[in-house]
Amino acid sequence: MFSGIVEELGKVRKIASSSWEITANVVLQNTKIGDSISVNGVCLTVTTFNEDSFTVDVTPETTRRSNLELLRAGSVVNLERSLRVGDRIGGHFVEGHVDSTAKVSFVKKEGNSYVVTFTLDAKLMRYIVEKGYVAIDGMSLTVVNPQKDCFSVAFIPHTFMNTVAKNYSYGTVVNIEVDILAKYIENFTTKRTNTTINREFLNENGFM
Repeated sequence: MFSGIVEELGKVRKIASSSWEITANVVLQNTKIGDSISVNGVCLTVTTFNEDSFTVDVTPETTRRSNLELLRAGSVVNLERSLRVGDRIGGHFVEGHVDSTAKVSFVKKEGNSYVVTFTLDAKLMRYIVEKGYVAIDGMSLTVVNPQKDCFSVAFIPHTFMNTVAKNYSYGTVVNIEVDILAKYIENFTTKRTNTTINREFLNENGFM
């Protein structure tokens, strides 16, 4: 579990089959084998580490769901260590289980902020609500102006310049994780509605 507050930028040093080596500094502090680190919003398990890097195993399912398949040696990535009990939660609860990817469709400077618009599949847009949370490449961000197939977020200068967001341009593929609460609520209400309908059907047909 993460909070969506990026701790530092790392760099992909080496990709050897499914094993990746990523350079880091801050996230290596107090880290041990088996710990979780968010890499562009993807929860990955540390398998080995040294003074300036760590390695993780990346599965085919992970690459299919995320933008990791587009990364190469030298690519810059957002990094965050998993939360500890008692930590402050500066963003929102982020699982590190990427739902899908989206594409940057527009980037503009607006006052002291950077407004970025993303195009997203309609099946996930139903979870995107005005002023709700969304994790983009592991960054906890607030939704602005959601539409049928797109939404925007406003980056403060610090977040924009100290994350992979500074490299965003038209067509950039990003990882998206919608708020898990939205999916739980939908699942619960759908099952409850179906149960109610089934009971009414049984009652009307003399089975109850």
